[in-house]
Amino acid sequence: MAIPRLRSLPLPLLLVVLLRAFASLPIQAAARGGLDPSPGIAVEKHGAFSRGLLQDMPEITDEMVRGYMSNSELEGAVQDFGRRCANVSRIYSIGKSVNGSPLWAIEISDKPGLKEAEPAFKFIGNVHGDEPVGREVLMQLAYWLCDNYLKDPLATLIVENTHLHILPSMNPDGFALRRRGNANNVDLNRDFPDQFFPLNDDIKHRQPETRAIMNWIKQEHFTASASLHGGALVANYPWDGSRDTRKQYYGCPDDKTFRYMASVYSQSHYNMSLSKEFEGGITNGALWYPIYGGMQDWNYIHGGCFELTLEISDVKWPKASELLVIWKQNKLSMLNLVASLVKTGVHGRIFAADTGRPIPGSLMVKGIDSKINASGTFGNYHRMLAPGQSYEVVASMEGFRPKRTHIMLGREAMNLDFILDPYGALKGAKPLRNDCGCSCNDDGGSNKPFLLREAYLWLYLLVLFFLLALYLLFRRRMASRLVAQRHPPPKRPVAV
Repeated sequence: MAIPRLRSLPLPLLLVVLLRAFASLPIQAAARGGLDPSPGIAVEKHGAFSRGLLQDMPEITDEMVRGYMSNSELEGAVQDFGRRCANVSRIYSIGKSVNGSPLWAIEISDKPGLKEAEPAFKFIGNVHGDEPVGREVLMQLAYWLCDNYLKDPLATLIVENTHLHILPSMNPDGFALRRRGNANNVDLNRDFPDQFFPLNDDIKHRQPETRAIMNWIKQEHFTASASLHGGALVANYPWDGSRDTRKQYYGCPDDKTFRYMASVYSQSHYNMSLSKEFEGGITNGALWYPIYGGMQDWNYIHGGCFELTLEISDVKWPKASELLVIWKQNKLSMLNLVASLVKTGVHGRIFAADTGRPIPGSLMVKGIDSKINASGTFGNYHRMLAPGQSYEVVASMEGFRPKRTHIMLGREAMNLDFILDPYGALKGAKPLRNDCGCSCNDDGGSNKPFLLREAYLWLYLLVLFFLLALYLLFRRRMASRLVAQRHPPPKRPVAV
């Protein structure tokens, strides 16, 4: 029911309608989150797909758990990985769970722990305690990258050109309790602030695991990410909910880019793209089933991080004997998704023309209501965009003149630096050039920062001075020899 029609209702009836609307929100239960619905609730179908995900989860028996790493075993595996692969990894904790379990994370890079002008990607597993496939698969991914670095071109590309962060388990307490929610029985994929559900904005009731993720986003400049779930086989993208809470296609401003990213994963998968329930093996979250308070939408809105929700197993808790097969089916998808950060999109840095130093400007694309912020350290940005289209890209920062340029993004990534003139600066500099062969239509500097140009100038003068000194020394020696030849010294008398 539309909001304007609600205003005309009597107050008692209006309260009843609102209560029913809020009561319906947590019933959106499935692999992506939510409480399990009560028995007897009608389950809607997605085409021919009966929402078996919404059914009550059977009791998780000891037999089902056998073969999975316990929390202590997972912690040991993470620490062992850090020792074995110390040259390409860093082990750290982003916080603790309700019961005090560390939320261990792995950073994989050729320069782990160092800030670089490279894109960062994060994988998160075990968001729901009863979906443990992600924690096992992510450890397989980490070891594969370590073992194949400098041997496999895809592994080498990822290690040398990105910073990959892996959180095997976001919900260790839920795993230990063999249930969906955390130790407080809260679904962590309903605990984030939501643009359509303001009741989630109360920070006082935020779970420690959720706060840890939110702080993590503030500390690291993630370009993209994905959370791994179980119970279906599909790549889900924003928005997860809709303004009027109806089940419908509700795309975000970067809908084309998200569809491209989801397709990268689906088409690289063993059989995800062959799905009969989801065209191409991808789905818009709100069309599948709306949820509110999800991690995916919050990442995009508040972190500028393009996050997918990946359902990688038809069964929430498959037999441990099937884990290796699931890893092999998802391996290339995971690798290609991370590699897409450097293979596609627009990448570059933003500089100040007067100082030549990098500045934390922002980047926007005309027609897309979404802003990406450059880092404060290097001024670098990494903008995910669907390839094969033309875009008008605008760089800006407070106190500087914005600069824009038109690009045609092909199948490969494009490098595009911006040099912004502060207000009041002199005009007349050459337009910015870039590897797309186009130029910005505002005034700007050359494609080299000021300090770099100055360094080249001093180097040129130093070499010139050195050559001049050699030339003068040579002339002086030649002149001395000529004088000696023209005026030989008198012969000394010889004593008889």
